[in-house]
Amino acid sequence: MSHAACCEPRSAADFKRIYDQALQVAKVGAWECRLDTEELIWTDAVYDLFELPRGSTLVRSSTVDQYYDDSRAQMQRLRSDIIRNGGRFTLDARIRTNSNASRWMRLTAEAVHEHGRPSRIFGAKQDITHEKELWDQLRRFAEQDSLTGLANRRVFEARCGDLANAAADDGSVAALALIDLDGFKQINDRFGHSAGDECLRQIAERLRLAFDDAVVIARMGGDEFAVLMRAPLGCAQLAHTLERARRVLGRPVLWRDAPVAIGASIGVTLLKRPCFQGTPQLFAEADSALYLAKASGRNVVQVFGGEIADRRRQRPRPLARPPR
Repeated sequence: MSHAACCEPRSAADFKRIYDQALQVAKVGAWECRLDTEELIWTDAVYDLFELPRGSTLVRSSTVDQYYDDSRAQMQRLRSDIIRNGGRFTLDARIRTNSNASRWMRLTAEAVHEHGRPSRIFGAKQDITHEKELWDQLRRFAEQDSLTGLANRRVFEARCGDLANAAADDGSVAALALIDLDGFKQINDRFGHSAGDECLRQIAERLRLAFDDAVVIARMGGDEFAVLMRAPLGCAQLAHTLERARRVLGRPVLWRDAPVAIGASIGVTLLKRPCFQGTPQLFAEADSALYLAKASGRNVVQVFGGEIADRRRQRPRPLARPPR
């Protein structure tokens, strides 16, 4: 083969083929909408994204219906803005395909004005479902306890600060509960760490059931859990929820089909009061109440300052926590 043949210029068709192949690998398609008729023009990748037959007739109202409600509202608002003012936007939108599968799409759009009037909008649509799934996995790894699937300590403390500040403003009744398992060390010592891990997983499921309307439930470390609650119906409901949780958590767990005794001590502090001094104070109060629960016989609920109905804040004497 001659040097001249090797260096023969590529045709426009070659470049278009390479370009189309790259778009196909990236799952990117182009689209256009003519504003006077709302006629849509899609490339094959967009048809594939929506799982519609390639080249089929498109009706804009039908394709818009395939957006999830929040994504549709955002898209319509951004679309109206660029039609009115010009410019472009990028939006990650969630859609339902023709087979009712859920997908994420990165939508880019730009408006074209001719003779001072908007005439068309065009852009690209890319399937980013896999990218979203990867980011969701990374977020879960960063925010969840790997053993139980509950929130981790960092997430819990952030949510606690948010709710405490809101409770100080809106007058709602909210509470922070710290839960420490009674007898967990004996399970580890007698049956091994696999049994301990299974115990923690079962307790996590019970917490989800007992506090089904909690703001957040977390494993703080070891056999200690925390629950952040909002009680819009008041202290009576809160007291009922906590007692029910104590009974549920105190039922034996199963290890290799055999029941194993377990219990739970719960320390609680209310978030609503005139002078909120920060999240560290809340944890100190709940931890002091938890100590008193342990010291008074375990498997009980102890509220900082006395009964839940008593709003006075008399701080218990801070002592070292007794052995578990």
